[in-house]
Amino acid sequence: MGRHSLPDEYGAGAADPRPRARRRNVAIATVLVLTVAAGTAAAVRGGLLSFGASCQDDAVHLEVAASPGVAPALRATADHARKHNITSDGRCLDVSVTARESYKFADSLRSGKQSDVQVWVPDSDIWVQRLTADSTATKVTNAGNVAYSPVGVAMVPSAAKTLGWPDKTYTWTELAGATMTSDQLKLGAADPTRSATGLLALTQLSTAAARTKGGDTQAAAMAKALSQRTSDSDSQVLDTLPRDSSGAEQGNPKRNQALILSEQAAFTYNSSADDGDGLDLFYPKDGSPQLDYPFTLVDEERMSTDESRAALRFMTLLGESEPQKILEEHGFRTNDENPSDGLVTEAGGRSPQPYAQASGEPTSAKALQEALGMWTITVQSARITTVVDASASMSEPVPGTDQSRMDVTKASLLQALATFTPEDEIGLWKFSTKLDGDKDYRVLVPTERLGDSKGTGTQRDKLSAAFSALTPVPGGATGLYDTTLAAYKAATSSYVKGKFNALVLLTDGVNQDPGSISRSSLVAELQKLTDPQRPVPLIAIAVGPDADKEEIEQIAKATGGSGHQVNDPSQIHSVILKAIVEAGSQS
Repeated sequence: MGRHSLPDEYGAGAADPRPRARRRNVAIATVLVLTVAAGTAAAVRGGLLSFGASCQDDAVHLEVAASPGVAPALRATADHARKHNITSDGRCLDVSVTARESYKFADSLRSGKQSDVQVWVPDSDIWVQRLTADSTATKVTNAGNVAYSPVGVAMVPSAAKTLGWPDKTYTWTELAGATMTSDQLKLGAADPTRSATGLLALTQLSTAAARTKGGDTQAAAMAKALSQRTSDSDSQVLDTLPRDSSGAEQGNPKRNQALILSEQAAFTYNSSADDGDGLDLFYPKDGSPQLDYPFTLVDEERMSTDESRAALRFMTLLGESEPQKILEEHGFRTNDENPSDGLVTEAGGRSPQPYAQASGEPTSAKALQEALGMWTITVQSARITTVVDASASMSEPVPGTDQSRMDVTKASLLQALATFTPEDEIGLWKFSTKLDGDKDYRVLVPTERLGDSKGTGTQRDKLSAAFSALTPVPGGATGLYDTTLAAYKAATSSYVKGKFNALVLLTDGVNQDPGSISRSSLVAELQKLTDPQRPVPLIAIAVGPDADKEEIEQIAKATGGSGHQVNDPSQIHSVILKAIVEAGSQS
């Protein structure tokens, strides 16, 4: 850690850029200070660090990639550093800031290729978490947060007035519901797969809906409605607002009267709008998730000592009074506990809207993943055949519960089923050995549209009953290979264009059919059946300690799919959604 000791001017009146209320950031700063304080003090006494006002001839250069919203403020801070000869170990800070969409830069780092950027400031730690969870991605390190901006629902004044702004407050689901029931009030958002603002709001909506009866279906319906009015990025979504106050523009069905926006985006829009043409901002009373702008070091081990120390110096500079003013002038909160009334007013907020309400704990990775999974299958519509192991070993108890592997698997599948819409096509196979003559498998419910009528009910009702009725076959072994090949042939031959096609296979063991196709032959056959123009990824899930994760990964990879291991069957729902997101992003 010696190489990362903070350079000159740290501690000499410089403020930590991260609010004390953020416990995680305080912890990072505390460790950093404790690690470097003694060494830095000794270096100062020994004259190794320069605190002079003049710079040496050779400045230390930093390339910073930043989310478009925060890039202007960082660029202004870089100009401030040059104007005032801010130094790192006696060398001028020469910081170049380039605006980069967070999702695009994250995708470039996922490839693992070397980057010429030393610092990245995305709009949310969501992007950093994704990269740190990916072992093949370029390594990134969150060193703290430089600003905050809550997410709310901004509306043109006429629409806000009809909903009683600012006096009337709403939850997320109430606001979304209001836009779904009114032909005069259309809600737009940036694509949650590309926008942290969109994803945080979607997660808040789906989490809130899940607390109510039938909430999963309600959340899917809201996502479906929202998906019809999404834009690729946060900047593009603003272009969907009416261009003027004329009746033709206000009533244009292609225009949105309400947008999911960050406070900062609304601030920037209102700052350039004519009087009376700004947006009014609702802060949902069940909590506004926040963009948190993490100051992120990129491939830190590759950085030189000078670059590393200069990066940390720039971070501490952002916590000093003048850069803090710059951030606030650009519409950012520098303290998430005490927002500026002037900032909120310019963004379109006004009391009694709960703009000062604490945002609470950050959204969990699990909740984000489930929301993304729900979004993917809702927007694209899915055609998925589920193949479930019914061998005798599925009757084994799950440790710590009074339920069998099959019991918990069924519950998790029913939970997953609730996230699909009537437009999705879902089917069910089960397998063991010799279930249907010499076949190791049996089709229980053909893969058809969930909303289709089936007797006295629907396909969804039929599937729910079939899932609930699944039971292990006494003495049955695991006919994995023949079943996988047969199910994959059926899935590829019945491919439906325009939908997300996939095969989901769950097994708690290895192949136990001595007369079946070999693993190498199975892989070869799957590769022959795979067509990049008609992708059908196999999502294979190994349930319990007896399954061979390496085997299912090899089989799934042959189709462009993925293999997963879960020791607790209750995790199946989350794993399916995660796998759908990953496969959907590659299709």
